[in-house]
Amino acid sequence: MTRDRSERSPVVCGVDIGSTNTKVVALTPQGAVVARRRRTTPRGAVDPSVDAQHLLFAIEEMILDICGDSYRVHAVSVAGVGEDGVLVDDSLAPLTTALAWFDPRRAAVFADLAARIGPHESLCTADDAARTLVGWRWALDQPGTSHARSWVALTDYPASVWTGTPFFSDTLAARTAAWNGRTREWVGGRVAATLGTTALLPPVRRAGEVIGGFVSGRLTAAGVIDPDAVVVAGGHDHPIGGWAVHAMDPGAVLDSMGTAEVVVAQAPAAGIARSDDLDVAPGICSPGTTVLSVEELARNVEWAYQDPAVGERLHELITGDTTPDAYLHEQVFVPGGRGGEAPRYAPDAPTSPLSRASAVLGALARLGAHAQDTVAACLPGQPAIYAAGGWSRSPGWVQAKKAVTGRDLTVIPEPQVTATAAALLAAHAIGWDPEPAAALGMTAHPDTLASAVSPA
Repeated sequence: MTRDRSERSPVVCGVDIGSTNTKVVALTPQGAVVARRRRTTPRGAVDPSVDAQHLLFAIEEMILDICGDSYRVHAVSVAGVGEDGVLVDDSLAPLTTALAWFDPRRAAVFADLAARIGPHESLCTADDAARTLVGWRWALDQPGTSHARSWVALTDYPASVWTGTPFFSDTLAARTAAWNGRTREWVGGRVAATLGTTALLPPVRRAGEVIGGFVSGRLTAAGVIDPDAVVVAGGHDHPIGGWAVHAMDPGAVLDSMGTAEVVVAQAPAAGIARSDDLDVAPGICSPGTTVLSVEELARNVEWAYQDPAVGERLHELITGDTTPDAYLHEQVFVPGGRGGEAPRYAPDAPTSPLSRASAVLGALARLGAHAQDTVAACLPGQPAIYAAGGWSRSPGWVQAKKAVTGRDLTVIPEPQVTATAAALLAAHAIGWDPEPAAALGMTAHPDTLASAVSPA
């Protein structure tokens, strides 16, 4: 028998729509993560595009599963991938699939656009094929889009449907390469060359703003949504995660290590300009600036793995089963550069698989240190550095970074940092005061119910 709403414990939910997996966590008013769920982000059988309605269904299924007959949701916030999105009609039904930020079809679209959009000095990020404006141009060329009402970022799609209100999170607008972060205005010429008109762009909302009431027939019927529940604007996954770390330790840096290494922080100064090594976005719950620097991890590792002997040694180094040799500190591996430049070994590189693997590991650690330096230059003092993401669970990798950089690195125990950060954002929006350190697993919390937590 379904438990009455009045008997259910209150929670907020945070959602993280990732390139590979989508995660949902439930958080108590005090900051205890009491449930987690994860599903593969639904992608097409012949290409990596996402059906936004299938994604929404999967998220609602996870919320139902999390709540069961134990919890009721008072607020939800969604963070996730930065550049993907869809054109929708008047009913917010998608007219296209969401072209993935890494889809190879983007390259040809960007090549055609590059000569026509021209540079702009106040963008938040550099131009490349991953940016949202490439998806705009691609979407307009798809059949059946002539009656489009609006563009909605994939990350904002669930919240837009739940509230019946299309909107654009500001940290996602920053990823479009068509938004002026200083004036908070669209760059008209770039929009005209790609989406055609700014009339298709919904209002830009700040992270942490309440968008509206939470309306979902199936979730309401199941009794898992509080009648006064609201939906809160989230945004780009890395800035949201960095905000939660900043809430726990003001001025700290988050080093998120996954497919790429993304170093992010909340800088107190407003109007920090983008550079070749630094992307920017609006500050979250502050007048400052979100600053982030990105370096490639997976592509360099995959290249090194083409030599099976090197790949085997590299795996052992990352897991901590083998100790690197002195080539950890020698610059004989050249990582792949921006724009697709292939990795390579220097002419004087050793032939030993262990030495080559050590050199790769050291070079990637130095790349991460450069990203840390770039972000730290925007902050006062010497900021603490926290690590999250899949690579942070690899002891050998963490130890190599410490050995190469000489810097301390604290690994965040909570496995779903972005989803938890989104939940914290939702909680703050409705006046709760959860403890960020408890939510991120940095301190034990008496309300944490181990039996309610499923494997991440």
